[in-house]
Amino acid sequence: MIDVLVVDDDFHVAEINAAYVAQVPGFRVTGRAHTAAQALAALERTPVDLVLLDHYLPDETGLTLVRRLRQLGHHADVIMVTAARDVTTVQDAMRCGALQYLVKPFGYSGLRAKLEGYAALRRTVAGVGGRGEAGQEQVDRIFGALRTAEAPYTELPKGHSAATVDLVRQVLGGAAHPLSAHEVAARAGVSRSTAQRYLKHLERTGHITLTLKYGDTGRPEHQYRWARGR
Repeated sequence: MIDVLVVDDDFHVAEINAAYVAQVPGFRVTGRAHTAAQALAALERTPVDLVLLDHYLPDETGLTLVRRLRQLGHHADVIMVTAARDVTTVQDAMRCGALQYLVKPFGYSGLRAKLEGYAALRRTVAGVGGRGEAGQEQVDRIFGALRTAEAPYTELPKGHSAATVDLVRQVLGGAAHPLSAHEVAARAGVSRSTAQRYLKHLERTGHITLTLKYGDTGRPEHQYRWARGR
């Protein structure tokens, strides 16, 4: 489980964000804070993996808190969730090391995409060796993990789930050669018709490439590969 601290000066918003987090598989809220001081005290008591951090706090800004946390040796990852939308604040968040920036107001799907992207990043880091050394290919995978994970989740057609998109992505991304819809279905544990629906969506959005494999007779077989750079 990925442990999350929710920090927001508005008690009601904090509860809503915590409820959103609880709906995403693999995540759990271990604490809530409404000031920077409360957030720091909570992290001192119970370290977490991720902080959902508002910028406008009553005692100091969220970005100032991030800087203090780093100085004190706290390594929790940070996703900013704030109404602050000026470019200077966004740039400062990047410089402070915030992994993502979610502008209020947002709904469940918006936060879910950020969290699932973060979970994908953690899987990618673990997949390339955790704290070991990484070559350029592994570094590119780590830096591209958040973008790659989130992109398929935007504007999903009705009846499609982000979790299944991510499953298909993992199957194709881990394959050494292009796969047919039947092979994707078997490896993902879904029906062939489901695999075909998701493959068509991912092809339309440019996340996978389609090639045709011609045999001696009959129609050519459609084969899919995760697009390079996605």
